[in-house]
Parts: sequence; structure tokens; C-alpha cells
Amino acid sequence: MKERRQQAILDIIVRQDVETQEQLLTALKGRGFHCTQATISRDIKELQLVKELSPAGSYRYVVSDRKGKGEHDERLRNIFREGVISVAAAQNLVVVKTMPGLANAAAAALDRMNIENMVGTLAGDDTALLIMGTSQSAEAFCGEIKGMLR
Repeated sequence: MKERRQQAILDIIVRQDVETQEQLLTALKGRGFHCTQATISRDIKELQLVKELSPAGSYRYVVSDRKGKGEHDERLRNIFREGVISVAAAQNLVVVKTMPGLANAAAAALDRMNIENMVGTLAGDDTALLIMGTSQSAEAFCGEIKGMLR
């Protein structure tokens, strides 16, 4: 099911400009796939989709052309999994507590994940702060991080 859904996502973004996860969710439902926004978000990450400026001046999802960074990204994700102690959402902020000295590595991993609605990161010694566009996106992403840490 996942493989068919992800193939449908790739087909959709080739055939039409998709600006938001909501538009992608609607297009998938039109093809008989019923899933959640969190599932779409994971699929976008796994497929390495990024947003680019379209000729019409709006943003759309496309497959990333950045190849060869997978090994580096996987090392950053491992640092993230191994070094994060806790995560909590506070309005539109996500606070990530890490082992001493690892907050910058955690923030770098998050920066490279192309997270939907993330405005930016800020890191100290043992705390990274993610600034999200909305409280809802902060809560949703906090849940995703907790799932990744299990």
C-alpha cells in the first residue's frame, strides 16, 4: 500500500503543480488513497520531495535533485536519534533537549530534513529550538519526532 501510495504521489506531482500537503491529500483521495497528513509528511520526506518555484511564480513539490547526500543525512539522523533526550511543543515552538554538545548536530539534521512549515532552528549546547509556522504544525512535528525516537 505504501509503495503504491508513494508512486501515486510521484505521478500526481509530475502531472500537476501541488503547493501544499492538503492539495496532495485531496489528490490522493481522488485516486482512492485515504491517509492522514502525517502519513503524507512522512512520504514527502522518504521520497525526498522539496518545494521549488514554478514558472507561474508559486511553489510546487518536486523530487529533489540533490543526490549523494544520503550517507551524510543518515549520519545526521543517527546523531539525532542517539543524542536527543526529549522533545516538547510550546505553541509554535518545538524544544529539543539533547545530550551536552549535540544540539547543533540535532539542529543541522532537522534543517536538512526539509520539514513542512518549519521557519528555522536555533541551537545552544544541549537545546535546539525549532520555530514552526503554526502551533498545529509544532504539535504534529513533535509527535513525529517522538515516533522517530522510539
